[in-house]
Amino acid sequence: MSDRRSHILEPRGPLARFLKSPRGVRARARMAGVWQQMKANTAEFRQLFARRRHRIAPGADALPAGHRPQDLLAVLVLTVGIAVLALDAPSYPWIRSLPHGYRAFFGAITDIGKSHWILWTSGLFLIFTMGIDWRAVPFRVRMGLTIFWTYLAFIFFTVASSGIIALAFKWTLGRPRPKLFDQVGPMGFDFLAFHIHYTSFPSGHSTTVAALAAALCLIFPAWLWLIAVVAFWLAFSRIMVGAHYPSDVIAGTLLGLSVTLATGRYLALRRIGFKLTPEGGIRPIVSGATARRSAVAMATAGWAAIWTSTPASVTNADPIPDETDPADAGSETPKS
Repeated sequence: MSDRRSHILEPRGPLARFLKSPRGVRARARMAGVWQQMKANTAEFRQLFARRRHRIAPGADALPAGHRPQDLLAVLVLTVGIAVLALDAPSYPWIRSLPHGYRAFFGAITDIGKSHWILWTSGLFLIFTMGIDWRAVPFRVRMGLTIFWTYLAFIFFTVASSGIIALAFKWTLGRPRPKLFDQVGPMGFDFLAFHIHYTSFPSGHSTTVAALAAALCLIFPAWLWLIAVVAFWLAFSRIMVGAHYPSDVIAGTLLGLSVTLATGRYLALRRIGFKLTPEGGIRPIVSGATARRSAVAMATAGWAAIWTSTPASVTNADPIPDETDPADAGSETPKS
């Protein structure tokens, strides 16, 4: 039985001929080396987090007032409750009374809040670079790669995890979309309906926008106000296109923001990419000068050095050596 199955799965045609050719053999050996490097890098990252536990000062993990789960829940109940009572019912008739050009504009920008383009681009980069021997690239390029990888992984995790939580709530609570306003109104919940027209609360787009915007604000604090304003209009577009009620958008925004801040604090306690300020704030730990020099190095000569590097053996792999760890790369915040 096993022989028969292996015979069926055995590649045939041009693919089989390529795999048996000298080039195919070299390609298979290369892929095997990349796979071993990915496993080694993954193990090293796990060891990195384990080593950083000792950096958490006693009592430093206590959440300040305003950041505790009960505080965030209070803000959620207050703001969503006010929106349900004062904004949800009049919002959809008001939107339908506006000229078509308003809805057309917001319809053109609303899909920026979809998470797939963020997850695909960041995820593919993270996977591909996990197969690189980080020791084989120049120091400055390795520094830039480490910084970029750390912050991109932070963005990927916050967007993915907040999106999963939003999906769980959407399909469980069963709030009707505004398009059903005339039939069931804004409060016609149908729990566990498992129908696309009953997935309004919370807004998934707003969750993604808030998670991404909060992550970018933590990485680039000097750009906080511009990022926040752009994020506001992207989240508001979900109301303007008639896809969500204001309370859906508020709930999604608070969800994305909470997940990002919790993840950023987790990393800051371990001094991985971020650090805690004396006031309890979260700031990037990489200096602006270091980030700029590393970015220039990657843009000029980095990628050629990265992709031509040879995967190291499992025993020698070290994706984030101590001297290139972003936690020790500087203390200034990036300015751009």
